[in-house]
Amino acid sequence: MDLYGLVGHPLGHSFSQGFFAEKFRSEGIAARYDNYDLPTIDHLPTVVAQHPELRGLNVTIPYKEKVIAHLDTLSPEAQEIGAVNVVRIGHDHLGRTTLHGYNSDIIGFSRSIQPLLKPHHTRALILGTGGASKAVRTALGKMNIAWQYVSRTPRAGQLAYDQLTPDVMDAHTVIVNCTPLGMHPRIDTAPPIPYHLLSPRHLLYDLVYNPDQTLFLQRGAERGATTKNGLEMLLLQAIAAWEIWQGVG
Repeated sequence: MDLYGLVGHPLGHSFSQGFFAEKFRSEGIAARYDNYDLPTIDHLPTVVAQHPELRGLNVTIPYKEKVIAHLDTLSPEAQEIGAVNVVRIGHDHLGRTTLHGYNSDIIGFSRSIQPLLKPHHTRALILGTGGASKAVRTALGKMNIAWQYVSRTPRAGQLAYDQLTPDVMDAHTVIVNCTPLGMHPRIDTAPPIPYHLLSPRHLLYDLVYNPDQTLFLQRGAERGATTKNGLEMLLLQAIAAWEIWQGVG
């Protein structure tokens, strides 16, 4: 039986494990999905050696960057982002196990936001500069949408929240929240953008999906903006991971 799994630390409730367990059951796929809570990513080679039936892994916090040192190849997107959340396990012509890194977050985000994009959505604000923002940045660039980082502690080339002037807000009609603000249980928080400057021309996308409608999205909807949370992205990146493991992606 083929084996797949999730690598991270600590691992509590796993979306991936539940998703793939249901997928395997409903589609009659003879496979299993296990969680591997590793205190250090240096244990990864041991896990792979002890489970020769492993065909693929998802990688989550805090190992999306650290896992790269243990991989044989990286997809161009994973290399550009500097983070991996999918590993395909194969064998070379000598029978040696090989690990190949990909990033399905970029696929999930792209497939999720594309149906909402209009011709005037040519410039975007990315709120937050953490790991998730790198996948969003790369995806936007591939869709020919110019992006601009916004941060509480901006570095060179980034904007602070108090620099979001009417002109900036009018020009950037896509706004993507890559911060945890608004996530359960802190549902009364939201990125400090000037919501009164939003209009029906704006598209607000929140990577947070719990709750379904964050305060960020609520305030955007009140101004007539199109809004979407990150649940579909989560589902689509999992589907993309399966495609990668099967050699489709």
